[in-house]
Amino acid sequence: MSSPKKVVLAYSGGLDTSIILKWLQEEKGCEVVTFTADLGQGEELEPARRKAEAQGVKEIFIDDLREEFVRDFVFPMMRANAVYEGLYLLGTSIARPLISKRQIEIAHQVGADAVCHGATGKGNDQVRFELGYYALDPDIKVIAPWREWDLNSRTKLIEYAEKHGIEIAKDKRGEAPFSVDANLLHTSSEGKALEDPNEEAPEFVYQRTVAPEDAPDKPTYITIGFERGDAVSIDGEDLSPAALLTKLNELGGANGIGRLDLLENRFVGMKSRGIYETPGGTILLMAHRGIEQITLDKGAAHLKDELMPKYAELVYNGYWYSPEREMLQAAIDTSQELVTGTVRLKLYKGSVDIVGRESPYSLYSQEHVTFEEDDVYDQADAGGFIKINALRLRLLKARDRKAGKNS
Repeated sequence: MSSPKKVVLAYSGGLDTSIILKWLQEEKGCEVVTFTADLGQGEELEPARRKAEAQGVKEIFIDDLREEFVRDFVFPMMRANAVYEGLYLLGTSIARPLISKRQIEIAHQVGADAVCHGATGKGNDQVRFELGYYALDPDIKVIAPWREWDLNSRTKLIEYAEKHGIEIAKDKRGEAPFSVDANLLHTSSEGKALEDPNEEAPEFVYQRTVAPEDAPDKPTYITIGFERGDAVSIDGEDLSPAALLTKLNELGGANGIGRLDLLENRFVGMKSRGIYETPGGTILLMAHRGIEQITLDKGAAHLKDELMPKYAELVYNGYWYSPEREMLQAAIDTSQELVTGTVRLKLYKGSVDIVGRESPYSLYSQEHVTFEEDDVYDQADAGGFIKINALRLRLLKARDRKAGKNS
């Protein structure tokens, strides 16, 4: 493979990607184009531009992708109720295919022959980025510095930064900060004080949520409106996807909702400990479950729950652009055609409870379930239903008795 000449770098302006930028220039001799995605991480992005300019970068892309992120990635995933290993709402995972997509678009726009990411050789993100790259451009060259260079520790990175005059961010304790990934769906914190899974995460790790015990003593009630499986309003106010998730983050964070301490199984084989905050996503998932309760047929709902772990695993492992994820998405989206209505929720000290739901397409029939007298359901029918369903069990028991089995 010929050496790359021009590379689009996924650039945050943090320590790792600032060092990668210098390394690409010095060690690879590449012209570097930086791309910084605004996915709602909640930080000023202009410093990334200034840092890139200071290192001689001529083509700098800083793109606001918040609406696309929520509309085209978070919402489709929420329609599936996707949760990895029973707990994780996939906040980091779902951002990677969008970043990959935009990187490839920029590479084509500026005539770059390579793309580069800052993911380490131990994590999932290297897989997610690169599966996205190759799915969208099978001929693209990929540079993964962590799999090439000898800067294999935080200490060596800092030494390299000091040698080349690269600014090193400090946390409020005067130390290089632990690893943080953030977007509009969540925050993720790993490393440093969090590497011992038996030690409770210190409170300073949490950035978007108050501690549940410090949340208000009075519950907050909200109503979320849905159309075809997607949230469209809060308390009757229509909101864009990104604005809606932003509002839910504020409500969830103030009520201590969405904290998760997870020891998960990475795609590459090891277990890792992460501290996640997904306040708005936690509320949204519960609300979507609530509207499905009243609008989805039993068979469709149960099949969705069977498909969900596979869907979540595909997202977690980086297969967003795979045909199997798209096949599952088509089935899921078909199920959402009449998932329309409102869900009322109670937010209180870290918990989200459904307290009401209604829909013009409700499948709930009070006539059928009432404990009072009705004219629509003949209870005697249940006897035949039970006998038919018990037939195989009765035949099995008769056979076992004949064979002398008493268990």
